Amino acid sequence: MANDAGHFGLIVEFEVKKEHLDRFNELVAENARLSASNEPGCRQFDVLQDTSDPCRIVLYEIYDDAAAFKDRHIPAEHTQRFLAAARELATSQTSRRLIRIAANAKERQ
Repeated sequence: MANDAGHFGLIVEFEVKKEHLDRFNELVAENARLSASNEPGCRQFDVLQDTSDPCRIVLYEIYDDAAAFKDRHIPAEHTQRFLAAARELATSQTSRRLIRIAANAKERQ
């Protein structure tokens, strides 16, 4: 991950209705997979679940820049499909926009 500083980051938190958690997880996993594999400028898209509250789902997204997020990710069909469904499956959504200072990861073996 040489010189990944400066990339646009996003952390999104959802509170998901318990009865819809399985469906939400399927949809968010598909959205993350399609974003990372099909969108130019999407470098990383992780989906995490809170260990103390399984209905809290956190997205960790990294893009080349804010334009990759705004101009490519948001209008993408899979993103719009996910966001429309998420409105019905979640009780709340918050987000924070960030700039990456440093990236450190091991290469997959």
